[in-house]
Amino acid sequence: TCALPISKYGLKVDTTGKIFASLLYNFRSQLFDGLTYVGDSGYLSSSFMSPAYFLLSAGFDHKPSPIFSLFLSPLTERITLVANNKLNAKGAYGVPAGKRYIAQVGAFASVNYNKEIFKNVRYRGKMDLFSDYTNNPKNIDMYFTNFFAFKINKFLSATYTLDMIYDDDVRLFGDNKNSPGLQLKSLIGIGFLMPMSPVVTN
Repeated sequence: TCALPISKYGLKVDTTGKIFASLLYNFRSQLFDGLTYVGDSGYLSSSFMSPAYFLLSAGFDHKPSPIFSLFLSPLTERITLVANNKLNAKGAYGVPAGKRYIAQVGAFASVNYNKEIFKNVRYRGKMDLFSDYTNNPKNIDMYFTNFFAFKINKFLSATYTLDMIYDDDVRLFGDNKNSPGLQLKSLIGIGFLMPMSPVVTN
């Protein structure tokens, strides 16, 4: 996955400093080709900028504590781009066949949580929800990332990432490969920490 850090600008609208009128921008795509397998044969199902999601949203950001925030927007534009010729010829990701992009207007929400949940275990979660006003608004798209960081000892650390994506326009599942479905990505990482000796200077 290739994603730029969310850019967000807000102005305080209450005396507590916990509610902001905000403007948010986000971009998400991937760097490498993705393949879907039928038996032993794989075919191209995604690629760089295919799809790519650009999101511009105006709303309110509520930050009641350092570990939690909630952004709500009734006015959001999302552009879905499919730049790969093979994929846009198929009409992938809800973009009509032969077109490179679609623009959708809808409602958007983003929930963020970041806390040390146990000793030496930190969790960071982010859930984005989008509803298209003009096309099945009850079918809500979801992008949910979960990141756990573990400090094992002074030499070892580990991470675990679980991403869950549901997009009603991505119809690659089911017996006929024309139904939406929940997509999962899971990664485990191990890190080695090298203690550094202090540098002594004269």
